[in-house]
Amino acid sequence: MIRRLFIANRGEIALRVIRTAQRMGITTVLGVSSADATSLPALMADEVVLLGPGPSSQSYLAIDKVVAAVCGANCDAVHPGYGFLSENAAFARALAEAGIGFVGPEISTLEGMGDKLAARALALEAGLPVLPGGEAATREAVHARAAEIGYPLLLKAVAGGGGKGMRRVDRAEDLDTILDMAQAEAQAAFGNAAVYVERFVAKGRHVEVQLLGDGTSAIHLGTRDCSIQRRFQKLVEEAPAPAMPEAARAGIEEAAVRLARHIAYRGAGTAEFLVDATDFSFYFLELNARIQVEHPVTEAITGVDLVEQQILVASGKALTLTQAMVRPLGHAIEVRINAEDPEADFRPAPGRIARAAWPAGPGIRVDTHISAGGEVPPFYDSLLGKLIVHGATREAAVSLLQSALANLTIEGVPTTTGLHRRIAADPRFAAGGVDTGFLTGLPSSGDAT
Repeated sequence: MIRRLFIANRGEIALRVIRTAQRMGITTVLGVSSADATSLPALMADEVVLLGPGPSSQSYLAIDKVVAAVCGANCDAVHPGYGFLSENAAFARALAEAGIGFVGPEISTLEGMGDKLAARALALEAGLPVLPGGEAATREAVHARAAEIGYPLLLKAVAGGGGKGMRRVDRAEDLDTILDMAQAEAQAAFGNAAVYVERFVAKGRHVEVQLLGDGTSAIHLGTRDCSIQRRFQKLVEEAPAPAMPEAARAGIEEAAVRLARHIAYRGAGTAEFLVDATDFSFYFLELNARIQVEHPVTEAITGVDLVEQQILVASGKALTLTQAMVRPLGHAIEVRINAEDPEADFRPAPGRIARAAWPAGPGIRVDTHISAGGEVPPFYDSLLGKLIVHGATREAAVSLLQSALANLTIEGVPTTTGLHRRIAADPRFAAGGVDTGFLTGLPSSGDAT
């Protein structure tokens, strides 16, 4: 039984976990850097422990410091949120050696899914389709793979995710230069420069499936579409994935559950697929062994608290939900409000928030840790908050999103709010089913407020 939960994260996800844990009667202990010592999550947690200075390498990513803080606070388990150490097998192993629980899957699952090539192999074992490509341990092997599958292609980091270490290559003469860039980015982000090669699908959609498992049984909670991206990082997510034939949707959901059962998955996880927008064939990309940034859209249409489910499974409970009990209702859309300037290639914009007025009302949810006077530190991801809307139909959800964005004001730093207003007003978005190239066809604007 978890009585004291350590949250090894920051920002909106830390606050999200705190609220569910406290509702469950669990004492929350938040580990913070000096830059987050007066943040809203720090004010809401039952207890706060200082991990170290602002930079992640000295605080949220410092395994020894985090484990020492957990043990010093006498906690039963750690919720890692997303990012940072959430999929780090070494961290989970260090906790296990200290007798501390981990709100996440088994260490073997983290190892298998944290290495994208190992995950690809497990998916093949489970009978899932994967894109042509594979391991390329040397420069010569990269060139050989490229010649085998043709251009355009993607170079992808073996470790990590979030679009880092991922680069598109359109011509053979650019391969060496882009390979150097991808490896440098992967090394800086994950401490591992290894990359692999994969075919690039020109008109692809990013569709994922929310999974829950207890190590014995596994179910899905439907699909999400995350195709609107910049630099392979998501901007807009919605559930269920729109404009998909039911046969294709059912096929992706069944494949995701088959993989979860094959690896005896425990906790909440997300299987991600690339869907060909022309014929709806699909290919397994990766399984994120943690809570996702976009989990609220699934919660909106299913009524299931995914963080609660994570904690229950980590406490040793079997799933009480069955597949027949999951009956999605309506449509939900989430937009990420980042402290970035879309007109300057999404340059991060740390600073002080002068004003933050978030929309409210029926069908509107806001997950944020930001309020007026709050600081956006330069050390971390630029996410300020997430605006989630839920309507009876997708048309209703799009309309509600438009009105909610019209009533969202953040002053003091540039944000992606204006960009999202343009996205929500675009006829292609209103129609649904856009591919990952959507943003390149969006008219530019100076509105980045």
